[in-house]
Amino acid sequence: NADLIDKLRTDVQLMTQKSAREALDGLEILFRYLTLYGVMDKIIFDLKLARGLDYYTGVIFEAVLTKYQYDPQSGDDQIAVGSVAGGGRYDELVCKIDPRKRTVPCIGGSVGVERIFSIKEHQMIESQIQIKTIETEVYVASAQKNLIEERMKLCNYLWANSFKAEMALKRNPRLLDQLQYCEKNQIELCVIIGSAELEAGIIKIRDVETREEFEIPRAQLVEQLRVHLTRVRQRIQES
Repeated sequence: NADLIDKLRTDVQLMTQKSAREALDGLEILFRYLTLYGVMDKIIFDLKLARGLDYYTGVIFEAVLTKYQYDPQSGDDQIAVGSVAGGGRYDELVCKIDPRKRTVPCIGGSVGVERIFSIKEHQMIESQIQIKTIETEVYVASAQKNLIEERMKLCNYLWANSFKAEMALKRNPRLLDQLQYCEKNQIELCVIIGSAELEAGIIKIRDVETREEFEIPRAQLVEQLRVHLTRVRQRIQES
């Protein structure tokens, strides 16, 4: 990179341009600072790079993840996303919109969120890691029909006790569908109620991951949910 700047300075025609001389001076300072930070080996000076010619006025940059650049020797299943960030100097932009025509030094950049998400998705598929995408920690399920109001009451009770709870919005959902929803969305615990449980004053707690089930007195629900949630989270951290 530094050698290229020295080579450009030998171009007589180029050096007659004030803007070219200023640009090379700025690049020389930039490369010196990058060397001080120890990142010069990660920088490529590319004269072909072009971005926003209508407002950029100085150094422009793009960031890439070398592992995810296109390789013609790789197959069609490769993940190639190009640059994941970019930006540059636009010192004259404020002047164009400022009634007082002030010149303000500016620099900015942007991140390609969708491209980064594509990479993270690919990494998760490769590592077979599942990421929980909802905050629900307790799911209220019913094992029989016509218990929607009981589920609503129980959800409201859990909300009042600071649990992140939800339930199926269907009037009579199948129990299997409810349990599969919990597993798909990695909800930690499922609370199951039925006619027999309601009459006996008990509630069934299901550990979604291990599929273990425990029957507890309804009066101990809050306390037991907190105990089981703590155990589940400790298990997740240790795994």
